[in-house]
Amino acid sequence: MHAAILVFPGSNCDRDLAVAFERAGARVTMVWHKDTDLPAGVDLVGVPGGFSYGDYLRCGAIAANSPICRAMVGHAGRGGYVLGICNGFQILTETGLLPGALLRNAGLKYVCKPVALRVATAESAFTRGYREGETITVPVAHHDGNYVADPAVLDRLEAEDRVAFTYVGNPNGSARDIAGVLSENRRVLGMMPHPERMAEPAHGGTDGAAMFAALVRDLAHA
Repeated sequence: MHAAILVFPGSNCDRDLAVAFERAGARVTMVWHKDTDLPAGVDLVGVPGGFSYGDYLRCGAIAANSPICRAMVGHAGRGGYVLGICNGFQILTETGLLPGALLRNAGLKYVCKPVALRVATAESAFTRGYREGETITVPVAHHDGNYVADPAVLDRLEAEDRVAFTYVGNPNGSARDIAGVLSENRRVLGMMPHPERMAEPAHGGTDGAAMFAALVRDLAHA
């Protein structure tokens, strides 16, 4: 399985994401934001956390208009897989690959701590390594992680089983405790928590490792 990790000015979780995929057995290529094409044979694009372009204008808005994001949108349109974490989730909503938006945390403060997540669905390549209803611990680190969408959009996400994770003890005010959502074809996931920061014993836990293992396993045989 070949993963391309995008790198923007201000990315700070790109290496963490690359290491998580490599530990799971993937081949990883780092791709600069000014590149116009993805490497040949890429199965999944990883959009990392951080502060792309210093979060100027609106979190993820400038990055969403970068040359490499146009290639990423094309990749998704062809049925390719995309994983956006934290700032990556913000970028995916800005590109329109996922519905909704990420606003300032309800408490108006930066939140950085391990949080409990409930696995809302196991029916995706991203979540197949977990059991539906299972509770896992994954860190969050964000100032603008408050997920919002119109009630009709939220209803549709729930009806179509497209909510991937929910918070147990909502840290940011996200609508309906949503921590991660899937695209209609279930091949794009955006989530605010950082599974790559809980992917090896040195991190203090390995609850995030199952996501990367499942992706490598499934996409290697796709």
